[in-house]
Amino acid sequence: MIVWLNGAFGAGKTTAAYELLDLLPGSTLYDPEVIGAGLRWMLPKERLGQIADFQDLRSWRRLVVETAAALLTEVPGPLITPMTLLRREYRDEMFGAFAARRIPVRHLLLHAEEPALRARIDARAAADGGTTRAWCLGHLHPYQAALPWITAEAHTVNTTHLTPRRTAERLADAIRAGEGAVDIVQTPEPTGETVAAGVLLFDDRDRVLLVDPTYKPGWEFPGGVVERGEAPSVAGVREVFEELGLRLTGEPALLVVDWEPPHPPAFGGMRLLFDGGRLDEDDAAALLLPSAELRGWRFVTEDEAAQLLPPNRLERLRCALRARRSGHPLYLEAGVPTGCRHLLR
Repeated sequence: MIVWLNGAFGAGKTTAAYELLDLLPGSTLYDPEVIGAGLRWMLPKERLGQIADFQDLRSWRRLVVETAAALLTEVPGPLITPMTLLRREYRDEMFGAFAARRIPVRHLLLHAEEPALRARIDARAAADGGTTRAWCLGHLHPYQAALPWITAEAHTVNTTHLTPRRTAERLADAIRAGEGAVDIVQTPEPTGETVAAGVLLFDDRDRVLLVDPTYKPGWEFPGGVVERGEAPSVAGVREVFEELGLRLTGEPALLVVDWEPPHPPAFGGMRLLFDGGRLDEDDAAALLLPSAELRGWRFVTEDEAAQLLPPNRLERLRCALRARRSGHPLYLEAGVPTGCRHLLR
């Protein structure tokens, strides 16, 4: 198990983590800062100059997960992880990867009021010569901006007037009570190429429905991996029902077949998009969301989708919309129609 202690710089995460080691038998301190320090030493300065924080490195986020999984083969756990995590898409990526490895996560927020945070930051600056003061103060605004999504998920312990020991005692009580459990349903990571089927659903304004997964960054189309022996169109219909509670009638029309090349560590594979038709207001109002997989849905225009989808999914959507208008499905390789490049203009 991972006990992820989130919070602003100065909230007392590290000091509480050391105290928590005494209260949770078998626990081990796991500090992802060490991984960041190693990457700073190994990566060329040109790459480091492209990022503002080591959390922006895809390698750091992957190594945090892989290292935790490796540690849990050596120690019983839990791993106490004091780490500020303010980017929701990074949370989705890492917590989803933990779920795929069947590693449960407890997300706990150590919150302190801003005057207390500033006082602690100043005290730390006095001890280290002020080298971290500007960095810590610069993260107060992003922390406040991230509080709505963090508090919606994490169990909060207000540390404003607590000693590190008392904070750790409250954390231990919360963990024993099952607080902060991150419920993500995620299949194990693939070991080879996969076939996945997505279904595009539209409203009466021809906006397309996107869903917001809890287990990976970015928005997505309803759908999922085709199971062994299952037809892709059947898989798409099944996933729409499992994810949204919507039973599609009839066979969805194929819009796009896209070969996604491997980009290690991802294996790639075939990605299909089907036309699930229009939803009326009653259908849309009846949509259900499994909180362990999806946190939201919305109908969007193509321009709005460009702000939500990762580049490969966006290109796939654009081609699917063009195929829908023309009435002819498209075959793509890496998001580009073979022999039909003029359709992208």
